[in-house]
Amino acid sequence: MQVTATALPEVLLLQPQRHGDARGWFMESWHAERYATLGLPPQMPQCNVSMSGHGVLRGLHFQQPKAQGKLVQVLAGAVFDVAVDIRLGSPSFGRWVSVELSAENGHQLWIPPGFAHGFQVLSEQALFMYHCSALYAADCDAAIHCQDSDIAIDWPLPVAALSAKDEKAPRLAEIATQRLPRWSGVGQ
Repeated sequence: MQVTATALPEVLLLQPQRHGDARGWFMESWHAERYATLGLPPQMPQCNVSMSGHGVLRGLHFQQPKAQGKLVQVLAGAVFDVAVDIRLGSPSFGRWVSVELSAENGHQLWIPPGFAHGFQVLSEQALFMYHCSALYAADCDAAIHCQDSDIAIDWPLPVAALSAKDEKAPRLAEIATQRLPRWSGVGQ
């Protein structure tokens, strides 16, 4: 597996090896021991799958407290995937990175706790999988508006649809500081 640190070094682009032949291909999407050597948690207690249409934007989501790290991957289609550092005190607070994830490239992105996550569908549809490091907690669920001008994400397409929650989400500067995670130092 090839691992590349992004411009936000805690956010990792993973390129698992695919083994192919005339039948198609095979790939390990999770191996606890191997992924633990990269700093990912040894257990992912929840896995979610979403299906979205062209131009749909989901995010920017996070959970605090009970923060979730997310190992994300596209099973069908393609997305523009984004992670935003929302850790108070972090030298990269408010900065974002993006990668294209697709069924074709098979890449995964590790978004650690303390980062907000969102994606926009580039293909006609996308089937998106999230392995989560903590269980969903409705009382800890939060969002930042995907078009926050202070973050200034350069989404590749006009937004086709947002959920009501995402449409009403506040800007990062409007979120109470007690609602955001705190940066505790290098390699948090």
